[in-house]
This record gives sequence, C-alpha cells and structure tokens, in this order.
Amino acid sequence: MKALIVYDSEFGNTEIIARAIGEVLGPEEKVVVRRVSDVQPVAVKGLEMLVVGSPTQQFRPTRATSSFLKSIPKNGLQGIKVAAFDTRLTIEEIEETAILAFSVRIFGYAAKPIGDALKKKGGDQVLPPEGFLVQGIKGPLVEGELERAQAWAKEIMTIV
Repeated sequence: MKALIVYDSEFGNTEIIARAIGEVLGPEEKVVVRRVSDVQPVAVKGLEMLVVGSPTQQFRPTRATSSFLKSIPKNGLQGIKVAAFDTRLTIEEIEETAILAFSVRIFGYAAKPIGDALKKKGGDQVLPPEGFLVQGIKGPLVEGELERAQAWAKEIMTIV
C-alpha cells in the first residue's frame, strides 16, 4: 500500500504518533511520514492512503495543516482512503478551566475539521477522526496512547 502520513507537531507528540502509525502501515519504501511543511499537494497523486494529523491549537488544526488541506485541489483525493487524527489535552485537564471546557464543547478538536476537509477533497474516510492524549500543553503523551495509535493504525490496515 502506498501511503503518506502528514503531520504537524510543535512539541513532538504528534510526530511520535504519526511515526507510530507509519510503522504499522508498512515499510518506509511504501509508507512515507512527513512534516506538513515538507509536503506539496502534488504528493497525494498516486496514493492509496493519506493520514493527516495535527496538534489541537485553539480548537482546530495548526495553520500549516489547514493550509496544506486547502491547497489540495477539489476532488484531489478521489479514490484515496483517508484518516485524520489530533493530539489534545486530557478531559481532566480541560475540565480544570471552565471556559476551556465550555469552548471545547462548542468548537471541538482538530481531528474533525481535518477529516471533514479530507472528505470534502474527495477522500474516502476509513475511520472516524481520532484524538490522542497528551499531558499538559507540551506533553508527554499519556501512558498507553502510543499503543492506542498503533492499534488505530492496525484497524486502518484491516479496512484498507
């Protein structure tokens, strides 16, 4: 399977998740993992699978991730399986601040807008968007999240 995992990462947590997903999906010659700033929209041509991930910042993907998604031509993902993920604070951390908890209930996280953009560009979403948890803004990943990301990628493999 020819796949591309595109990610943005400020503190390294989203990159760790992206690389774990890439390792499960296949060998490096078939599955490429790249930071969003190193990927051009033309890179999606000929893919069988595209996975996009971003940290949740201000309840949405990073600007670089959003710009990449916007740069993909209309129907540019036709015939390509797609999946989206984000990294985010734990519910416990969110609930500590009333305004943050309220805002999350209204605006959500980065994975859903990423998934929506991938579908809008013609991609065939294989799984609902997924969120992986970090401790605090800078991380590290919550214990067990790396394994959960690997299990998510294995689920993708059963569908693709």
